Amino acid sequence: MRIAVVCRSNALCEMIENVKEKDGRRKGACLFCQEYFMELYLLAELKTISLKVTTVDMQKPPPDFRTNFEATPPPILIDRGMAILENEKIERHIMKNVPGGHNLFVQDKEVATLIENLYTKFKMYVRKFESPDTTECRQPLYSHLERINDFMAKRGTRFLTGDTMSCFDCELMPRLQHIRIGAKAFRKFEIPTKFNALWTYMANMYELEAFIQSCPADQDIISHIKNQLGLRTTARIELETPVYTTAIPVLSES
Repeated sequence: MRIAVVCRSNALCEMIENVKEKDGRRKGACLFCQEYFMELYLLAELKTISLKVTTVDMQKPPPDFRTNFEATPPPILIDRGMAILENEKIERHIMKNVPGGHNLFVQDKEVATLIENLYTKFKMYVRKFESPDTTECRQPLYSHLERINDFMAKRGTRFLTGDTMSCFDCELMPRLQHIRIGAKAFRKFEIPTKFNALWTYMANMYELEAFIQSCPADQDIISHIKNQLGLRTTARIELETPVYTTAIPVLSES
């Protein structure tokens, strides 16, 4: 089966056919694009599907994209000529119609509840970046990260639901990367090094090609957050040489 997924590029990108090209053109930082990219990449590694990823600049979409999809924003999943345009429908299609997809969508209410609203707390924190950063301001995000750390320490598995990847990991890790990069850029907040289990989890994710191949540059994450939340900065980070932060800091003793 051949699957194509159309992802949003950053504002400087042109449409590209192969996401692995090393020509300076970069993927954008849409969380949903990365989430579905990771899921499909994992299935492609198992050779249940053939995957093609195309990125498109929505400010200057190519004519064939405008003709076929009008103003529909990515992600767009194309399976055997059929286009799936809405996030919930894309997820459902991967789960029910893509070979092997059902194996990624495990049931775990505890994990689902654990990772819910994490990104919302991050956005609430960053929206206040021009105000003084206080313990009270950062506490909701800090506490949520601490809960994830404690959960991983207790469960003792490589990933959220076990020692193999699931849809929950494809959902959580892109958000953790946004938090790692964005919280530092806008609030000078870093994920505490004492959260050993959380950092170990992130280290495991950084080893996966599914994450590395789908991970946006730090600058594109910052630009995405800035534009999404309407933040004003003078830095022209889009013009900088792309940096991909995947190193793990020296961890503190628990």
